[in-house]
Amino acid sequence: MVEIYKETEYFPKEEIYGIVSQMRRAAVSIPSNIAEGFGRRSTKEYINFINISCGSLLELSTQIEISFRLGYIRKDRYDRYMDEIEIIHKMSNALKKSLRVKMNLEKSKNNILKKTLSNK
Repeated sequence: MVEIYKETEYFPKEEIYGIVSQMRRAAVSIPSNIAEGFGRRSTKEYINFINISCGSLLELSTQIEISFRLGYIRKDRYDRYMDEIEIIHKMSNALKKSLRVKMNLEKSKNNILKKTLSNK
């Protein structure tokens, strides 16, 4: 997402507090929320932060679309950014899926442990 910072350097100066600021914030929010979720105590919290990250990713996608329509982003860059967003979105969904599997396994282990302990 460093490319977004570089790309927005060339936007009109009147957009510095508008779409430039929004795009930069969304771009930083994506990996930041994944990192914060990874540092949390539970898998459920991690999944929640990935969901927040996906929201920021979709915000950025919308902002890129608007920037393209306003003529701030060239077609080749627009296509590349949208392709990257699609890849990141798929990766995020795959990560969420694997974390849900992990969470379900943890629940199953806890249930078995509780049953074992209650039978003793």
